[in-house]
Amino acid sequence: MFGMGFTEILVIVVVAILFLGPDKLPSTMVEIAKFFRSMKQTIASVKESVNEELHIEDIKKEAMSYKQELLEAQSKIEQKINPVQIEQEINSIVADTPKPDTDTKIEARYEDEDDEPTFVKKTTEYVKEEKEEEKGKDV
Repeated sequence: MFGMGFTEILVIVVVAILFLGPDKLPSTMVEIAKFFRSMKQTIASVKESVNEELHIEDIKKEAMSYKQELLEAQSKIEQKINPVQIEQEINSIVADTPKPDTDTKIEARYEDEDDEPTFVKKTTEYVKEEKEEEKGKDV
């Protein structure tokens, strides 16, 4: 209460008992309670009059209406941007990209006997051409 601890309040009560005496203390406590009650009512009335002057409630209602409009606009935008549709478009783009040939062969060619082998990757088209050439030579 008012930034005071329990021990500080206890010291004030002991001083009040010594200073006022037991006969005046109860009436003084009642007066202090009335003072705090009137201060609380005064503060509440000041808050109410400030709120009336500044129209805080109206401003709050207006702000909430703007917030509601923004939320509605956001939901409309989210509906237009359908995540499933975007995923389908991405999948179609990925499907359009050419896939590497899986039917490839690697052949070792030697230029000279002392040289290291050169590895050549053969695609399916290359293998088909070689087979056609071999058939032409056999005939």
